Amino acid sequence: MIRPDLDPQLARETIDTIRLLSADAVEQAASGHPGTPMEAAPIGYLLFSRHLRYSPRNPQWPGRDRFILSCGHASMLLYSLLHLSGYELPLEELKNFRQLGSPTAGHPEFGHLPGIETTTGPLGQGFAVGVGMAMGARLLAERVDEGLFDYRIYALCSDGDLMEGVSAEAASLAGHLGLGNLVYLYLDNHITIEGDTSLAFSEEVATRFLAYGWQIERVEGENLAEIDAAIERAKLDARPSLIIARTHIGQGAPNKQDTADAHGAPLGPEELRLTKAALGRDPQASFVVPETVRAHMAEAEARGEQLERTWRSELERLQDEDPERFDRWLQAAEGNFPAGWDKHLPVFDPAAGAMATRKASGLALNALARQLPFLLGGSADLAPSNNTELKGEASFTPQHSGRNIHFGVREHAMGAVLNGLAHTPGLLPFGGTFLIFSDYMRPPMRLAALMGISPIYVFTHDSIGLGEDGPTHQPIEQLAGLRAVANLTVIRPCDANETVEAWRQAILNRRGPTALVLCRQSLPVLDRAQFPPAAELGRGGYVLTPEKGKLQAILIASGSEVHLALEACEQLTQQGLGVRVVSLPSWELFEAQPADYRNGVLPPDCQVRVAIEAAASFGWERYVGNKGAVIAMSGFGASAPGGQLMKHFGFTAENIVTKVQEHLHL
Repeated sequence: MIRPDLDPQLARETIDTIRLLSADAVEQAASGHPGTPMEAAPIGYLLFSRHLRYSPRNPQWPGRDRFILSCGHASMLLYSLLHLSGYELPLEELKNFRQLGSPTAGHPEFGHLPGIETTTGPLGQGFAVGVGMAMGARLLAERVDEGLFDYRIYALCSDGDLMEGVSAEAASLAGHLGLGNLVYLYLDNHITIEGDTSLAFSEEVATRFLAYGWQIERVEGENLAEIDAAIERAKLDARPSLIIARTHIGQGAPNKQDTADAHGAPLGPEELRLTKAALGRDPQASFVVPETVRAHMAEAEARGEQLERTWRSELERLQDEDPERFDRWLQAAEGNFPAGWDKHLPVFDPAAGAMATRKASGLALNALARQLPFLLGGSADLAPSNNTELKGEASFTPQHSGRNIHFGVREHAMGAVLNGLAHTPGLLPFGGTFLIFSDYMRPPMRLAALMGISPIYVFTHDSIGLGEDGPTHQPIEQLAGLRAVANLTVIRPCDANETVEAWRQAILNRRGPTALVLCRQSLPVLDRAQFPPAAELGRGGYVLTPEKGKLQAILIASGSEVHLALEACEQLTQQGLGVRVVSLPSWELFEAQPADYRNGVLPPDCQVRVAIEAAASFGWERYVGNKGAVIAMSGFGASAPGGQLMKHFGFTAENIVTKVQEHLHL
């Protein structure tokens, strides 16, 4: 039975308005997906009018519920709901759907409009990001205050979302952790772009999610009472909930309902007119919002203001009781760091011996964690190898929200969960795996860069130098691939102290994600009394050792190969040649420097340049020019001790010397 405070006639009028706004926008754009917004309109209506806690006038209120449209192709559903609910989204922008410069993009883009919680489009990503948001909410509830952070994460999912592997990884983790603040609604419409889902998808979804540990409900997608009651029950369940709604794509379209034609193309002028007539609307009118509907949905503004006012009043009361605890979170939520947050970072003594950069990273990370209480993360089951464990901190388990997260062997979900944690106010998330397995998490890394959020990736075992595990574990093209991602800062430090500085830069970078690329093998710690300070890493590249006399050649390297460049430079200098070594740990940081600085490090008139990196050569031409050389990998690695492999593939000081001599025609 429908609750007495829900007017069936007004609800139906509002739902039809959502459907037709969506269909009109897709038709006007001559591009888009009308079918899913039309089928999902009842669910969207119930969420935005009855269940979601949100404040349209302050969309970033931290205590709000989060809504994720995981099936991002249904973006007009979200835009219609945001417009009707009082967000800053005028009707004119619905008419500009998918047009250049309009915030109503083809898929929801984080930062383009208030009310868009994360960028969705690649299916399954929104589903998995929501798991990270739910984990973030639980951690804030436990570490700051349960009453303030009891918000829920709602998501709307499609068949495509559930087919993608990332959703399986994330659902498994969510069920294991018992994330009862997740309420997901699945549009079970039996249709994909190619036709009926039976072409490729016949599994029993409910059984799979029961096995994951989720609570399952089944409802009819047009039955408001069933949907409403199922959502209410989901709120009370300690498990994550999946509500399976049997829906009909293109609901209301006389000839295209339940067909693949309603999925990825406009209904067409005639079908749209017939749909409007079938719904009792003027077939000739477009973008119509009845005043009764506008007034009804506008109630969200006053309701949201009251919810936020109550929340902020409670925050002020709790602040008075325990100012230190709440001030720590507020400072972090505003993007500020405690005074002296980086004063206790380790400084490594060359006399203490060689050290792998992955080990130095772990020591730096733990020093930072002691000063930054909302720094949290873990590894895809590789913490002992990645050195990502926070010593003395508890694990994130079903019973306790600690700062050590065990992602399991789920790299793809880890990347997406990190995005959800990064969306949580105040949190600084990191995640680790081997560099070779960064391939598994590229989609969420790209989305983090696109959104401008700042998870930190700890990628170890960075080259053939890892040795006996062989070519399946030895990364070759991964560095070039990561460097190709706009707004992703990649840093490959050459020693322990550069690694510390790499962590400093990663924490300071709040404009996008950072990838720290670290080695397994031990490397000498450079004597900074002899070489420039490691803080020069912040410039991305710097002259590590200057030439003696006239500059004749430049050796450029990153990571472990910097030490080979230094050996080669010493031999060439003894031959009377003017050679400098440039440490270039981060192309992105280097390219951000003024041209005068970059030209000072790599003078244009010195065209004999040799780059050395145990990875693919792709991209190095920008630094070596057409008269230089790159000592790099042209194939895959092999299984043997790391030192043997480096020699076998030409990563020796002697080979570098030979290359320079050849280019100087000596």
